Amino acid sequence: MSRYRNPLPTVDVVILREEGVVLVERRNPPLGWALPGGFVEEGESLEQAAVREAREETGLEVRLREQFFTYSNPRRDPRRHTITTVYLARAEGTPLGGSDARQARIWPWDALPPLCFDHGRILADVRRYLATGERPRLEGL
Repeated sequence: MSRYRNPLPTVDVVILREEGVVLVERRNPPLGWALPGGFVEEGESLEQAAVREAREETGLEVRLREQFFTYSNPRRDPRRHTITTVYLARAEGTPLGGSDARQARIWPWDALPPLCFDHGRILADVRRYLATGERPRLEGL
């Protein structure tokens, strides 16, 4: 019997605020700033995972607005091949780091820190979408 090595499903949440976007400082490698998100658990929908991960990492109760795009580049996560579905969301309150996030805070769009994974690309795509309505282009086509 062969052993499957399939990509792992993940979610990332772009929490949009008037002041900017909510990011978390990761507690585990790769260290640095990232979008709130993580692995989808068995028996959980993508939407449930997005709400759970955002709550665990930021303390915020998010309202998902829309599914934005799916990113599948095999090199997007240095640990393993993952496929992430990105959601745009809103939330009120002060973000506080929790779970595997050292801290969470709102960053202005024009002063984002260096980001882990492909989150810089994701946020550039979101900014373009918010300004023009243009969605990202499919990779590899």
